[in-house]
Amino acid sequence: MVKLRLKRCGRKQRAIYQIVAMDVRSRREGRDLRKVGFYDPIKNQTYSNVPAILDFLKKGAQPTGTVYNILSKEEFFKQFRVSFDKKRKEKQES
Repeated sequence: MVKLRLKRCGRKQRAIYQIVAMDVRSRREGRDLRKVGFYDPIKNQTYSNVPAILDFLKKGAQPTGTVYNILSKEEFFKQFRVSFDKKRKEKQES
């Protein structure tokens, strides 16, 4: 199964995270299938490759909780109306 998750980069005390598509069994710094964006928590900057993310979500990739929160702050799911997990939607409604 493929997940959209964060991969840590940068130096000590100055972490930058890449948003990548990875196999579930890979470790955090393991080999990724494709880089689809990045997130800088210090500067609070985010870049996302929208066509690549949509492609992976349509193929069945699941974002982790943190990636889901990052993308929802950008209003990614409202803009493109992507549905991927019914359980997560039920939690948001209640």
